[in-house]
Amino acid sequence: MNHLSSVRKKTPARVNRWFKWLSPGLFVKRWLLISASGFLLTVLGIAIWSKLTPIYRLLEFISSLFETIAKVVPSYVSGPLAIAIGLFLVFWGQLRTVGSITEVFKLDQDEELIDMLLTRRRLNKGPKIVAIGGGTGLSTLLRGLKKYSNNITAIVTVADDGGSSGRLRREIGVLPPGDIRNCLAALADEEKLLTELFQYRFQAGDGLVGHSFGNLFLTAMSEITGDLEQAVAASSQVLAIRGKVLPATLSDVRLWAELDDGRIVEGESNIPKAKGRIRNLGCLPSNPPALPAAIKAIEEADYIIIGPGSLYTSIIPNLLVPEICEAIAHAPVPRIYVCNIMTQPGETEGYTIADHIRAIDRVCNRKLFDAVLVHRQSPSPQSLQRYAQENSHPVFLDREDVANLGRRIVLANVMDEDESTGYVRHNSHRLARVLLRWYSGKWQPKY
Repeated sequence: MNHLSSVRKKTPARVNRWFKWLSPGLFVKRWLLISASGFLLTVLGIAIWSKLTPIYRLLEFISSLFETIAKVVPSYVSGPLAIAIGLFLVFWGQLRTVGSITEVFKLDQDEELIDMLLTRRRLNKGPKIVAIGGGTGLSTLLRGLKKYSNNITAIVTVADDGGSSGRLRREIGVLPPGDIRNCLAALADEEKLLTELFQYRFQAGDGLVGHSFGNLFLTAMSEITGDLEQAVAASSQVLAIRGKVLPATLSDVRLWAELDDGRIVEGESNIPKAKGRIRNLGCLPSNPPALPAAIKAIEEADYIIIGPGSLYTSIIPNLLVPEICEAIAHAPVPRIYVCNIMTQPGETEGYTIADHIRAIDRVCNRKLFDAVLVHRQSPSPQSLQRYAQENSHPVFLDREDVANLGRRIVLANVMDEDESTGYVRHNSHRLARVLLRWYSGKWQPKY
């Protein structure tokens, strides 16, 4: 009985798998039909070439065989039986073919080839999304977006000058690879393993201590290929990346900030440490040229997402490249800014949602996006207390000011809260789902 019940449970799944091969968009049925037509045409050609003699004999043999069968087994039995056997052989042959392909590709036992093909087709037809930012915020977003499209381009700041990236920048002269490393890991198929590998920091070794493996890998690739753009492209092929990761510029950019008290602070890593209110932000050299591939991606995009990430050290550095600002401003596609959940000490203390928007508009001297995504619920009292010790608070939504700036407000619950540490982050999957719903128009934004 147990065996029979297990067979009954498996049969529908197997039949369902057969019918999946008839799903639209796989481009399988047409090629099977073309193959069968080609086979019949080949047989016909051979018959014509041999003056039809084999065909006549074959028809005579088949005719006599059918007559014999009809005398023994009635046509209303033999006909359906022949059809059933024929269909069985077709399905069996196709299943064995698929099984052989699956073994060659060494797919996971839980993953069927047809499911993989359907998923790949769906992702390849996904919208062309350009995500702009840096830091952990952008990699968090990419981790969720790759479930909806393979046509993702991440445009990443190269202004980082702290930690391992800063050391490589000073000692070897390469562009900082840290943010690019995070984005590559987020877009990889084997994300968990690659993230652990790329984030691994050496604990011993002369000159290696503190360096992450991913930074050294990208630095080596830059030396081999000639520049960071080619290094990222080559790495993307090696690591099976979904989408593309591009630096905003190949110039050696260094940030500077003018504070309210008149101080001028240089260096991305030094700006938050200065503990002042930022009045103005710029870079040296000023007006760096954009990477042409980044401009092309923006011009061809179906959807542009800015953020999340540190406002002055992850988001705005990309916008200090004038061509990128220009391309985003003229893009006739939906554009949305994902605002941070909490204010950031040394950068956005006391900032409201409208303050974030004004800071971005001030850099480009124009309206750069159509809507702003804001987290709806406040963090727990424990998290609020934890952040208050660092002078950080939830970013206040000043609806009237945002409306006066001509922006839609998209409210959604997109937060993850770590109960052990009290830190909050955007949930990559919820964030991506809300962004894609807003893009498709199925989810109406609130004002």
